[in-house]
Amino acid sequence: MRIPRLYLNQPLAKDDETTLDARCVHYLNNVLRMKAGMKLVLFNGSGLEYHGILKKLGKKDGLVAIDKAIDPGTESSLRTLLAIGISRGERMDYVIQKSTELGVNSIQPLYTEFCEVKLNVKRLGKKHEHWEQVSISACEQSGRVAPPVIFPPIALPDWLDSTLDYQARILLDQNNSHHLNQSEKPNSIVYLAGPEGGLSEKEKALAVSKGFSGFSLGPRTLRTETAPVAALSVFQYLWGYKDDRDAGVEMDIARN
Repeated sequence: MRIPRLYLNQPLAKDDETTLDARCVHYLNNVLRMKAGMKLVLFNGSGLEYHGILKKLGKKDGLVAIDKAIDPGTESSLRTLLAIGISRGERMDYVIQKSTELGVNSIQPLYTEFCEVKLNVKRLGKKHEHWEQVSISACEQSGRVAPPVIFPPIALPDWLDSTLDYQARILLDQNNSHHLNQSEKPNSIVYLAGPEGGLSEKEKALAVSKGFSGFSLGPRTLRTETAPVAALSVFQYLWGYKDDRDAGVEMDIARN
C-alpha cells in the first residue's frame, strides 16, 4: 500500500509530534480509513517531507510522531512562472493541477481582452482558495514538497508593467516560428498563455515590447488548458533535471 502524503500548513520537525488539522483528519478517517499505527508522510512547503507514524486518530483530531525528514529531490532546478488568462469551469483547474504535477513554482491568473471570467471580491476569494487546494492535492499525489504560489488575478497590462526577474520570457503563440535555443540553459522561465480565444494582437505586441519572445508548439491549435501544460513539459525535459544532489537524502537538521 502506498504511504499517504498530506500537506500541513504548520512547522514540522524530526523527532517531534504534530497535531493534524481538520482537513487531514477528515481525509484520513473518511477517505483512507486509516488507523493508529499506520505510516504517514507530511510536508509543509519547506522543501522536505516528514515521515512518521499515526499515533492517534479520532473523529476530530489526530497526532503524528515524526521520525525522519527527507529531501526527496522532486522539486525542479528550473524556476518557472506560468501567467495565464483565466478560463472557465474546470479548464483552469486542469491547468493548475497538471502544471503543479510538472513542477511549476508559481501561477499568475490574468484578466485579458478575451477573458470571459469576471470575479467579484467574494467570488475571487473562494476561487483563489479553490485553486490553492487544487495545487495542494496535486502536490500530495505527485510527490512534490512545495506547492506553487498562486497570485491574485491581475489585468495583463498591469502585470506586464511589473518587474519580472526571469532569465527567459516566453509568449506561447501558435503563429510564431521561434525555436528554443537548447544550448542556452536558463535558470528561470516566465511563460505567458491566453484564455479561450487566445491573446489579442495588441496584447501580444505589448508582451513583446516587455521582452517576451514568441514560441510555437506546432501548427495545430491547442486548447487553453493544453498549451501551457505541453510547454512546461518541454521546458522541464530540456532544463528541469537536477544534477547537483541526490534524491531521498535524509536531513540531519530538519528545516521548519
